[in-house]
Amino acid sequence: MTIFMPDFLGCIRIISYLCKMRAVIQRVSKASVTINGIKKSEIGLGFLILLGVCNEDTKEDVEWLVRKVANLRVFDDEQGVMNRSMLDVNGEALVVSQFTLFASYKKGNRPSWLGAGSHEHAIPLYEAFCQQLSEAIGKPVGTGEFGADMKVELLNDGPVTICMDTKNKE
Repeated sequence: MTIFMPDFLGCIRIISYLCKMRAVIQRVSKASVTINGIKKSEIGLGFLILLGVCNEDTKEDVEWLVRKVANLRVFDDEQGVMNRSMLDVNGEALVVSQFTLFASYKKGNRPSWLGAGSHEHAIPLYEAFCQQLSEAIGKPVGTGEFGADMKVELLNDGPVTICMDTKNKE
């Protein structure tokens, strides 16, 4: 996304946000999301995934991230070594939309959300991610509600927390 902003001299500055889909993946023993006092989704052993989408994201980003998440080997095997994927442990997933993953805190103390995707662009990609992850793990994926004020509870297991960015495919 490129944004044109006047600077203090009245000139036009070009700010380019080189962002891509971001996910914070937490291995959990259990997790849930509650909206307006009603529990919308709940999982046992698996991943709580906070997912941020920007306007440059594509279906290819969704496909890459789904493959990485479904096959991420961070669950213990019989020897206590993180060597098993959520597929291997029959794990579950809860995906929560998280535009704040694109917070820019470079200037001042109030974050800017300009790097986050618009609702029109982000919602279809969020839904595609949830659908494709469900297909990859062979079971429904729990979700929050895009744009809602959600209360997320989790019991970290480990803790194991992995951050992924489709722009930085390490």
